[in-house]
Amino acid sequence: MEDLSAIADIIRERKYVVAFTGAGISVDAGIPAFRGGQGLWEKYDPMEYAEISSFVAKPEKVWVMLREMAEVVFASAPSEAHRALGKLEEMGYLKAVITQNVDGLHQEAGNSNVIEYHGNHRWLVCMNCHTRLPFTPDAATVHPYPRCDRCGAALKPDVVFFGEGIPMMEMARANEEADKCKVMFIIGTSGVVYPAADIPYRAKSKDALIVEINVERTPFTSSITDHFLKGTASEILPEILKHL
Repeated sequence: MEDLSAIADIIRERKYVVAFTGAGISVDAGIPAFRGGQGLWEKYDPMEYAEISSFVAKPEKVWVMLREMAEVVFASAPSEAHRALGKLEEMGYLKAVITQNVDGLHQEAGNSNVIEYHGNHRWLVCMNCHTRLPFTPDAATVHPYPRCDRCGAALKPDVVFFGEGIPMMEMARANEEADKCKVMFIIGTSGVVYPAADIPYRAKSKDALIVEINVERTPFTSSITDHFLKGTASEILPEILKHL
């Protein structure tokens, strides 16, 4: 592994750090990645359960998966990696987190400027009247699915399903931070989900230095990564903090 004190020196020198996070950072928090042996996509076909057209046609069917996902999210807690990013913001270096995750753990760990590219599973939204309300454990027990108190339509978690666009505000904020950052940490993401995967390339095009923390190499590693740190973020980020 590379010298972590050198990574700390880069953070001190460049000062404006943005983290781009994926499912890997939440594995240590108790949330399996969607892909892989224990992931939801092994049990539920995403084209059948995570397409917005499927939800519109059969919300009661999709809610079977959503309840299972909700149980996992509600039982989770920030990992050491989440807490390290919270500390990095407290120290004044981390300016934003751009996350593909929908678990809300970055906010729970103390990050204030969190750009949720794919939404937040801790909120529900009505597709008809757009009412938004907290997703509570009680709501997950409603059968066949929770309905909007205002109009009676089906509620869905406020996350981006396949077939839905990325919220324009979140996309604009992510692009702005990619343009401004001097260091981008890529953490726990496979780099194959677009348009999110474009963000580190955008940062690199603006001369950001790319530090990648992953358990295995990704498309980023051989194309834009300047420093590759192999391992989990819960192992590596706290060690970097010790040098700051």
